[in-house]
Amino acid sequence: MTTSVSTDEQSSSQQPESSLDVNILKEIGRKALVDALNSVNGAKTLVLDASLAGPLGLVTEVALLKHHGVDKMFWLEPGPLTSTTSNIVYLCRPMIKHVKVIADQIKRHTRESQQHTYTLLLVPRVSTLVTRVLEEEGVLGDVVISAFNLQFIPLADDVISLECDNAFKEIWVDGDETVIYDSAQALITLQKLYGAFPRIIGKGDHAARLAAMLDRQSPHANTPPPDASSPQIDSLILLDRRVDMVTPLLTQLTYEGLTDELLGIKNSHVELPASLVNPPAQSETSNAAPSTSPSTSTAPVSSLRKESKKKYHLSTSTDPLYAELRDLNFSAVGRKLNRVAHRLDEDYKARLQAKTVAQLRDFVGKLGGLQTEHQSLRLHTGLSELLVPLTRTEQFNKSLEIQQNLLASYNNSAQLSAIEDMIAEGADMQVILRLVCLASITAGGIKAKTLENLKREIMQAYGYNRLPLLLSLAAPPLAILLPNPLPASAPASSFPKYPFTSLRKSLRLLIDDNPEALEEVENDISFVYSGYAPISVRLVQCIAQKGGVLSNPAEKDKPEGGGKTKTTKVQAHPIVGWKGFEDVIASIPGETVDIINKVSRGNTGPPPMASLLAPRDQSTTTAVFFLGGCTYTEISALRWVARQNRGRKFLVATTGIVSGGSIIESIADSGRTVGSKDAGI
Repeated sequence: MTTSVSTDEQSSSQQPESSLDVNILKEIGRKALVDALNSVNGAKTLVLDASLAGPLGLVTEVALLKHHGVDKMFWLEPGPLTSTTSNIVYLCRPMIKHVKVIADQIKRHTRESQQHTYTLLLVPRVSTLVTRVLEEEGVLGDVVISAFNLQFIPLADDVISLECDNAFKEIWVDGDETVIYDSAQALITLQKLYGAFPRIIGKGDHAARLAAMLDRQSPHANTPPPDASSPQIDSLILLDRRVDMVTPLLTQLTYEGLTDELLGIKNSHVELPASLVNPPAQSETSNAAPSTSPSTSTAPVSSLRKESKKKYHLSTSTDPLYAELRDLNFSAVGRKLNRVAHRLDEDYKARLQAKTVAQLRDFVGKLGGLQTEHQSLRLHTGLSELLVPLTRTEQFNKSLEIQQNLLASYNNSAQLSAIEDMIAEGADMQVILRLVCLASITAGGIKAKTLENLKREIMQAYGYNRLPLLLSLAAPPLAILLPNPLPASAPASSFPKYPFTSLRKSLRLLIDDNPEALEEVENDISFVYSGYAPISVRLVQCIAQKGGVLSNPAEKDKPEGGGKTKTTKVQAHPIVGWKGFEDVIASIPGETVDIINKVSRGNTGPPPMASLLAPRDQSTTTAVFFLGGCTYTEISALRWVARQNRGRKFLVATTGIVSGGSIIESIADSGRTVGSKDAGI
């Protein structure tokens, strides 16, 4: 493989949109919040769980909170709370640490003879555990407990998320399956909006539990289950994150994914230098067009890094260029920015050629769009210039080389020695742990003596307080850091071996490192990792694009004598489950799911194969739900699959957006603290 590869930028800019209007989910979340606030009459102080600030910002704004009586906002954290209103509304997730803080503040107010009315809004639902803790603390009678049922939040036209940052850790480390139930309720809401899923297909033990909940349609739902199959969604694909742990451990190489890896994207926001987000006023005269050259449109990188940071919302609705850039392999971003700069330059020059009133009017009509696109170009040029130096560091490139060698099973012992060298050089702990876990999964474990030496070096370099983290990575059901062979006392059923080597061939995970193959990389989902196809998306292809697993689905017609290549779209085939890949799927640990909706099957069993294979007259949407989180590169790969087909779009649903770094950090429980008590309003 190679560390960089170009992509077909023209096709990448044609972003698929879900045929479903997911903005209705935002409206549902906003209305639920308004109804919850309106249940408390009068002015109120809102005390907010900091982890909810980002998700709330995606469905509402501060002005709306003010309009519905919120006078002041504070973060929910230990210590005294001073409120000027008689009503105090706590908004948080049902966690014991939050409830303890709330109880302490209520008891403090009681001791100080302060009279307040307390309302506790739990997200996404009321928990009996919260009630029990409040009762033990002796304040249950002082609190009105209700729920703010925040479910799926649209992150893009084709991406919805529960924004549960710790879902992976809760399921596979803590053994807390609450998020599975919450996911089922959110998916049931989708069915109420769009109709029942005609078919549910999935892989993984926890995906099977989720599918069983959906098949029963949850007897606790407040409204009856949908009585008709969805005319818009042809199936729901459930993927257990544990089914593919290789993909999140790798370094993402798309523009959006790399931004998340190196700068961090949180709730669709990234922190950037203030001058990029709020550029200085244009100093150009009316006769001079703004500079659109990427090389001169931003301040030097060194000065940008020293600036104060400001959050920027990565949204295609306000940033016209982002839709064209987000799914590109980072190696192609510079060329794309250059082309946009030259096009904008030509558009501005058209003003000088306008001679008639009609021509001037046409230009003025386009001016607003040109200025918006110019600012977008300036921002992404600056962002790219921030990323480039980070991709040229020795640690980044050495890590990338080790990853690629491990994927190809090339001299594993040498890769482990290289990891030891990186530990000695002081590389980031999460980078080291990602590489060690990747080595364990791809090779079926690490020799016991070598693994013990690695663990010892990790603890000596990063602290012995990392021992619980190492134990969590090795313990079932996660079990991604294992010795080979396993100790005789370890039950094989608790430590199933992941068949990466066989999957590499059967699912065509790697593109060979030769010139002919490199020309074809842009014709396969493997472009998102510069030659590696995400296993999770290959599994989706097994269901929704079977031919794409066996060969590159984008057919290239190369005209004689050179010229631009042409991509031909293929008609999407109907969903027929795992048919044709049963043996491959069975080799992956975890249950296999294929349920046909009761309404669809009626009393006569599955529909005949002839009707399933009949061509579709209209476009349909396939929903893909990642239980435990998905990466930005997996979303980019699914968008690429959608672009290659006529008649099928994808709606990506997930418990949250993850990366290898965020998974390691969540397991290590290294959460960020809130700096200021006053959240401001």
